[in-house]
Amino acid sequence: MKRYLVLENGDVFEGEAFGAPGPCDVLSEIVFTTAMTGYLETLTDKSYKGQTVVQTFPLIGNYGVIPEDREGEVPSVSAYIVREACEEPSNFRCQLTLDEYLKSHGIPGLKGIDTRALTRVLRTRGVMNGLITDSYPSGTAAALAAIASYKITDPVSSVTVSSVEEHDPDENRLTVAMIDCGVKENIVRSLNKRGCKVYLFPASSSAADILEVKPDGIFISNGPGDPEDNKVTIATLQELDKTGIPTMGICLGHQLLALAHGFRTTKLKYGHRGANHPVKDLETGRVYISSQNHGYAVVAESIDAGIASELFVNVNDGTNEGIRYKNKPVFSVQFHPEACGGPKDTDFLFDEFINMMNEGRD
Repeated sequence: MKRYLVLENGDVFEGEAFGAPGPCDVLSEIVFTTAMTGYLETLTDKSYKGQTVVQTFPLIGNYGVIPEDREGEVPSVSAYIVREACEEPSNFRCQLTLDEYLKSHGIPGLKGIDTRALTRVLRTRGVMNGLITDSYPSGTAAALAAIASYKITDPVSSVTVSSVEEHDPDENRLTVAMIDCGVKENIVRSLNKRGCKVYLFPASSSAADILEVKPDGIFISNGPGDPEDNKVTIATLQELDKTGIPTMGICLGHQLLALAHGFRTTKLKYGHRGANHPVKDLETGRVYISSQNHGYAVVAESIDAGIASELFVNVNDGTNEGIRYKNKPVFSVQFHPEACGGPKDTDFLFDEFINMMNEGRD
């Protein structure tokens, strides 16, 4: 069965349907990831809410679907685009094919298109909206205008927990209050295995709500959308900042901390998504390979040198990848140190957060 991608600039890519059957008419933002593996982690990453993901690696699904490796209970992507979807995966942990998994969750897929050509368009023109449809597109000006007008609206509220959740470690030594903006499950696991009891709070929680659990540390998770839209969470962080409690943020959490301190964010031309992004530690000079998924970044020039300093920068384009705040136990990173389905080079940052909390107890 034929299926089409229509970009807002009028480009049309014709391929074959897989995953959820038609009729299909999915409007979303079209983004690409350069990761070669970890496709289940990508599909279930809540930071992709409202987006269709294009895999630049040509063969996806070769080890099937392993539910234990997911980052969320269900897929968060709007649709999925690949060059070739493997129909006969080979892995002793495999439980489903990629096609079966997408069908089971009602996620439409598009395969058989030239994903390299599509990626070149997105790199040249920047991230665009697109329509995935089973009907041959007419390409009228009105239809293209409707595609261009699409906007991801308030995605954090649709992926955050609805009420406080507790995640207990085998041995409870520290308490972390996490503002859940769309957390990846391995972030919680990374803290649990280090002896942290994690309370997940809805993103709309007040500072008073969060402080009721008497946390040793505050954590702000990753999540989807424009960071500037999260005004309630930003205001909460400004209140929590007055407490002096050790704080760490990842991805969207990094951006929200920056906004709470008066810095600025901007939308990148096509974002950083993949498991092969080099970042440089400005304190040591060492370069790490990181896993990333973000379309916005903190504007480095907006960082007030009296308040904070850059901690990491992206080696490819020089954008900000981390901030350390002065005279307070607070830092954040743009990339993913938990990196399930990606490099583990920077998971020591969780240990740094643990050390900050232990020092705060002394």
